[in-house]
Amino acid sequence: MNVNIKRAAVALGAAALGVGLMGAPAQADPPAGEYRQLVAVGSDTTQDVLNGIGSVVEDLDGTPSDLLIASYDATGPSPIKTRPVNCEIPRPNGSSAGITALRNDIDAGTNCIDFARSSREPNTAGSLLTFVPFALDAVAPAVRSNSPMAGHDFDLAELQGIYQCEIDTVEGVAVTPLLPQAGSGTRSFWAGQMGIDANDPPDCVSDVNGAGQPVQEHDGRALTRTSDIAPYSIAQYIAQTNSAQTGVEDRRGAAVLQTIDGAQPVVGGQMNAGYPINRDVFNVFQTTRLGQADINRVFTGSDAELCTTGSAAAQQRALFGFAASPNCGQTDLTGNS
Repeated sequence: MNVNIKRAAVALGAAALGVGLMGAPAQADPPAGEYRQLVAVGSDTTQDVLNGIGSVVEDLDGTPSDLLIASYDATGPSPIKTRPVNCEIPRPNGSSAGITALRNDIDAGTNCIDFARSSREPNTAGSLLTFVPFALDAVAPAVRSNSPMAGHDFDLAELQGIYQCEIDTVEGVAVTPLLPQAGSGTRSFWAGQMGIDANDPPDCVSDVNGAGQPVQEHDGRALTRTSDIAPYSIAQYIAQTNSAQTGVEDRRGAAVLQTIDGAQPVVGGQMNAGYPINRDVFNVFQTTRLGQADINRVFTGSDAELCTTGSAAAQQRALFGFAASPNCGQTDLTGNS
């Protein structure tokens, strides 16, 4: 699967969604004391859309809750408690942290986590885990609105030159390339697109901003200088823009998304599915659990609830800024981490 290919995809706009879905913003983490059958942790990129999906997907047998999915945000109070007995665990922040937590849960047999949210593909080969795509996202360079770089039309080679420390000035301003926090799927994805090592980036690239704080992914407030540039999920940007409808905290700050080769990140309030840097986002399951009825019903196969146009789950996906993925529900991508 080549994430650089411009793929045609259908994106439902928020205006096309039902009033009922628009009127009930998703809640971060399940309410205290409420436990659900399927527990998800990990990616910041997809935390909000999984909260939305979790608010509409029913548990058909009503046990232990009428809702099936409990999705815990990447940031917030830690530890989190995912089951009524035991299962008090540190909150995983990011795709890799979520996948590691799932691996640890599988190894220990504690059954505290059922799947991990991930905005990256597998890091290592193997068959322990299956990465099931459910939506299409795209990632844009973001700068401050008061930066001379605002409105600059980038191309991929130029962005790679910036992140490889070969280009140090854009629109007359010295440029400071930033990466999100370690463990972020967006960090891994963007580093791959930029041709650098996510774990050992070039000296000019930092995951600490001008205020000395770690750069949390998709948080525009991390851009403290007019020289800053950082990757930003277009879907997250849309969900934050529509915070009144989605319930997502507006973390955009002064960040504005930039064009690549003239392609706009957002068109008519929807993600441009033809934006050059795009990717599938995933829910990661232990491969041996894919036959379970609820997982199959919601996540796997082209007829899964998440993949069926017009379903409540698919409408939540669109409300939170993601486009439909032509790979939705496929189970052929596996790995061990």
